[in-house]
Amino acid sequence: MSTIQAVLFDFDGTLADTLPLSFKAFRAVFLKYEDKMLTDAEIVETFGPTEEEIITKYLSNPAHVAEAVEYYYEVFEKDFQKHVQVSAEIQNLISKLWDLHIPMVIITGKSRRCLDICLRNLELDGFFTATITGDEVERSKPDPEGIFKAVQLLGLSTSDVVFVGDSDADIAAGKSAQVLTIGAHWFDTVQNAQFGVEPDDIYTRPDQLIALVMGQEN
Repeated sequence: MSTIQAVLFDFDGTLADTLPLSFKAFRAVFLKYEDKMLTDAEIVETFGPTEEEIITKYLSNPAHVAEAVEYYYEVFEKDFQKHVQVSAEIQNLISKLWDLHIPMVIITGKSRRCLDICLRNLELDGFFTATITGDEVERSKPDPEGIFKAVQLLGLSTSDVVFVGDSDADIAAGKSAQVLTIGAHWFDTVQNAQFGVEPDDIYTRPDQLIALVMGQEN
């Protein structure tokens, strides 16, 4: 296997423990506009498209969509700092890869608007060579389009990168792109606690990824 020259990351449940906040915001939207109390599992079932696309798809009254989207972001951003912090382990991972001059790219199903809110609040926006969001690809994960786009932006080959994510969609995208694929299980809340698609490895600590990039045993 060639040396890893760049790391591609999913965002929710991989770089930040944002899933509980996403669940809270989606639950608030569906309760207010559909009078439905959705479980976390039911919300995960909607994942894949951007936040705006999910709300557009599942709201029964199209006239409410624009208002519901704004309400989602209002709930999401209002208590962001209270609900989400960068873990020390992730901060260490990003700093270490930065120090090693390893380019990092985020590939997420989130919208540009939502990812920017997250990166700004977490003070992570300066570390990534590129960020590719769900509204910047034709086909979101599990389609490998975002991975191919990232590899092209970096001027690398698929054999030069590793893709890290917490969901079956992430792993399936990585497998389709034929890149080394790592399942991230270091947060309490992940999209898929058991992978239906088998990654090349599953890491329960971010420092295992540092060891992989540095060519050490993990």
